[in-house]
Amino acid sequence: MRRTLALLAVAGASMIALAFLVPLGVIVKEIAHERAISEAERQASALVPVLAITTAPDRLTRAVASTGMPERVALHLPDGRKIGAPRAPARTVASAARVSRAVFEGMGGDYLVLRPVTLENGRTAVIEIFVPAEDLTRGVAASWAVLTGVALVLMVVSVLVADRLGARVVRASRRLGHAATSLGAGDLSVRIDPEGPAELVAAGEAFNAMADRVIQLLAAEREMAADLSHRLRTPLTALRLSLDHLGPEAEQSRRALGRLEAEVDEIIAAARQPSRAPALVHCDAAHVLRERLTFWSALADDQQRPWQLIGATGQVRIPVAATELSAVVDALLGNVFRHTPQGTAFTVTLHQGSDAVGILIADAGPGIADPEAALRRGTSGAGSTGLGLDIARRLAESSGGALRIDSSILGGAQVQLWLRTDQHETPSRTARRWARRKDATQDLQDEPH
Repeated sequence: MRRTLALLAVAGASMIALAFLVPLGVIVKEIAHERAISEAERQASALVPVLAITTAPDRLTRAVASTGMPERVALHLPDGRKIGAPRAPARTVASAARVSRAVFEGMGGDYLVLRPVTLENGRTAVIEIFVPAEDLTRGVAASWAVLTGVALVLMVVSVLVADRLGARVVRASRRLGHAATSLGAGDLSVRIDPEGPAELVAAGEAFNAMADRVIQLLAAEREMAADLSHRLRTPLTALRLSLDHLGPEAEQSRRALGRLEAEVDEIIAAARQPSRAPALVHCDAAHVLRERLTFWSALADDQQRPWQLIGATGQVRIPVAATELSAVVDALLGNVFRHTPQGTAFTVTLHQGSDAVGILIADAGPGIADPEAALRRGTSGAGSTGLGLDIARRLAESSGGALRIDSSILGGAQVQLWLRTDQHETPSRTARRWARRKDATQDLQDEPH
């Protein structure tokens, strides 16, 4: 911005300088020309009284010498005699003698001033004054140099002023930008001291007010989340008491209930913690999938659902927390159990690429009629909250990946959760490879296991 303002200042100063200095330069040249001609006319006028008194050659010679520049002055007498250093042709002198005013005759770059003087008996003498070219332009170059210097000084001063103003604006803009970046990164304590032009001061004050409002909203949201989570304790306690009466057969349900209570406690603790910038976390996607499929396998066996876990061998690190990935996998598998009939097969595939990891959950159910609507938060065509797919989408986008829904080779729906592992590559570049990964994943699923 400072460079742009400096260029604008140079352009404006240059236009102003051209608008004023070019006419001034022309006027200076004309003034020098008029000054030289006026001086020549003055010298000619000084010789008029001498011619009116006498035409004696010796006296006229002394009068010419008294001018101080006898080499430039000449007298043309009526009888044809010439005194001084004549330069004008006889024809020009004769023409000047027939008029009653001074005649100016150019000779290359020089000038001749011919002044007729009427003597007694109607005779006419002509005074000739020679004006060299250097007299016509004397002082013009120096004046033009001064004007050019004034123009340069004007441009330099305008650039300095624009740079100082630009530095003030840029400094205020950068501080506002850095504060916005810090706020977006989770530092809710950042504030700025508004400075600069009135518009940036107003923007800074609005930023501070926005940051204060964000803190208030987040505090209210944390308290609400904690309160809502705490309300779950009562039904969970009642459910645990009911399970205690069922004996050893309900041990698996009691473990699931214990895990649910732990999740509720974690939600309450996390909700009451102040917001902070997210930390860099990683987990083993293969381990999480194996753990969650072990949990869901009992229910799948009860409902006689064929299932398969593909590619979850070894260690596959992804840049998300294990608890978040577990929650997303549970939400996606829960959708399979909730929205497909019992006995419907499903597969979970872990696909590891060069810069992204894909978790593909496919089923043989009726599929999803409107995938785009299903990805919108709070939208569900099967009576649920519609938040599961949105939670999975936000987890994928937090790593630069994305969530896709399409048809599976089993005949139902396939949810593709792509998590980007290369942090140096832009998400849009990763997105352009999803179609190729989809084909590769389908080939992997077609292979016998």
